[in-house]
Amino acid sequence: MCMNLTFRQIKVFQAVARHLSYTQAAQSLHLSQPAVSMQVKQLEENIGLPLFEQMGKKIYLTDAGNEFFNYSQEITRLLDEADEVMESLKGIRGGKLSVSVASTANYFATRMLADFSREYGGVTISLDVTNRRGLLDQLINNETDLVIMGRPPRDLDLVTEPFMDNPLVVIAPPDHPLVKEKNIPMKTLQQETFVMRESGSGTRIAMQRFFSEQGVSLTTGMEMTSNEAIKQAVEAGLGLGIVSIHTLELELETGRIALLDAESFPILRHWYVVHREGKRLSQAAQAFRQFVLDGAGGTLLGK
Repeated sequence: MCMNLTFRQIKVFQAVARHLSYTQAAQSLHLSQPAVSMQVKQLEENIGLPLFEQMGKKIYLTDAGNEFFNYSQEITRLLDEADEVMESLKGIRGGKLSVSVASTANYFATRMLADFSREYGGVTISLDVTNRRGLLDQLINNETDLVIMGRPPRDLDLVTEPFMDNPLVVIAPPDHPLVKEKNIPMKTLQQETFVMRESGSGTRIAMQRFFSEQGVSLTTGMEMTSNEAIKQAVEAGLGLGIVSIHTLELELETGRIALLDAESFPILRHWYVVHREGKRLSQAAQAFRQFVLDGAGGTLLGK
């Protein structure tokens, strides 16, 4: 049996069942008595059983009516619960946020998300840290709400908004002879061996563009797939490195790595918050995007 019920019929039935009176039910619902009687009749026809019986001037629930009343209360409870959840998703009290960040950005993105979570405690956050190729694939396949990355590509339909500087600096082991030099010229850097990020990474692309514009070619000693690996290699004396300054907080504090005062450095870039053009951002995603643009970057930089 398939019951084609409407929520209106259920609400009318519940009112009649509570009052055991068509007249009082009609008054509570601000309907006419014939309208209430018609809704109950249609409901009984859909179910195929009488829900009320009349004895004298009084009406009573039948066995089927009692059973259906119990189910109708559960239906109403579930619908009310669903309504609360949907309303929370419309606001910032609840909902889900999916953010993907470049591996370099993870050094500050986790702190930024923690600050956001303290302000919007009801939002469930999913964070994915991956390389540039992974971020682009997720944007193309619409697999994430927002992406935090370096310079976005121009050949994709994206909304890109810069929110924080991302300076690239030259790093060396603390005992390297160039550490004491000032305004180190490009021709001197050209004589050094560099530990590089893998081809296709945002940092590598920015380096190649910069040195090509300067007419300089660098000697690559090793390629690494993470900034942590580059820092460890530089610390071990395997070469110089170029990384985002945002990855160096701990190493600079402990003196394990030194910055070089090199000509034309730092390479000035930006961090961007990015999403697919036309994507309908949830309230939680809109709130996080605005949170980032309204100064999370300034806080992270200690401004």
